Amino acid sequence: MTAIFSHLFDPLTLALMIGGVALVALFQNGLNAFGRAFAALGPLLTADPSRDRDAARAAMLKIDQVAQLRGLSCTDRVKTASPFLTEAARKLANCERSDQFELWAAQTLADRAQRHGAVHKLWLSVADAAPALGMAGTIIGLVGMFAAMDDPGALGPAMALALLTTFYGVVIANMIAAPIAARLADLSERELAWQRETANRMLTIARRENAPLRRASIREVA
Repeated sequence: MTAIFSHLFDPLTLALMIGGVALVALFQNGLNAFGRAFAALGPLLTADPSRDRDAARAAMLKIDQVAQLRGLSCTDRVKTASPFLTEAARKLANCERSDQFELWAAQTLADRAQRHGAVHKLWLSVADAAPALGMAGTIIGLVGMFAAMDDPGALGPAMALALLTTFYGVVIANMIAAPIAARLADLSERELAWQRETANRMLTIARRENAPLRRASIREVA
């Protein structure tokens, strides 16, 4: 068994496969997306959108209470561990009109969804490119086999190249890139869901607190 696994590991072939897949992904998606894709591996296993959602809901109760008791300008005093929620509370406190907060929330969430989509697309590019490059390596190995028919000693390395590149392509695509892409897509969807919920809740608070001010302004004009 150990001998079989030792034959499956060819550092040079594996390095060429990884390098080729990385170049394809880089050319297709750009350097910024490439860097963000690997930065996203950090929270891949530790991120918990359900926990973040529950923490955001608890914080929203405090923000709502502060808004009712002290006004919108004090909502940024509620401390949270979420950078998005902290920024949203600051915007809520500083926006003079509810439509200003609505515009900020819509643009922020749209930008975040676009960044998440770029990272997801890059890992899908890796999943698509790996089998194609593996097939290219297989063709090269087969060409080497046919070219070395008169030299039995050269048939083994050529056949190994043909099979290993296909094997590495399948592993990279189906055991690494595709699961990462699926996991990131799920995390993105769940994260954006609770952030939209939070933004909508804050917008409701802003409209409620600004309604008396609008009515007073209308009476003054009348």
